[in-house]
Amino acid sequence: MKNPIRSNSTVSSFLDIVGDKWSLIIVRDLFLERTTFTQLLESSGENISTNILSDRLKKLISNNIIEFIKDRNDNKIKHYYLTDKGVDLGKVLFEISVWSMTHLDLEENLLYMDFFSKTKKYPREKLINEGYQEYCEKRKKLLEFHDAMEFHSIKF
Repeated sequence: MKNPIRSNSTVSSFLDIVGDKWSLIIVRDLFLERTTFTQLLESSGENISTNILSDRLKKLISNNIIEFIKDRNDNKIKHYYLTDKGVDLGKVLFEISVWSMTHLDLEENLLYMDFFSKTKKYPREKLINEGYQEYCEKRKKLLEFHDAMEFHSIKF
């Protein structure tokens, strides 16, 4: 299911992989520690259908943006997490959020408004790097909990 590169355009190639309506929402939700299929389906309030969610998870896995580990207590449950390649999309999501807060007339999102008001004096790169490090620590704990560190090649 890996998308072939059909263009030398960096933007076009990026959009071929994550430019659909749902892929970046899934990446966002993984940053927010929604790791199971059920959490991704129900927690975001985005009303994604089960077949679309399943399709996008497969697409993101095939493009090495996410991976999963089975729950150590219930093999039916998969915990999805961002690979290093997926974590790098945090920068993109941050900039999309800044752009949206600046240019779109959205209903008040208290979480985002609070975050941006508290952090507007901080350099963007510092915020992004701290978010990256925080997510990687949480990912490491998830993988350690489910005893799978030896099966994954993730840089820490």
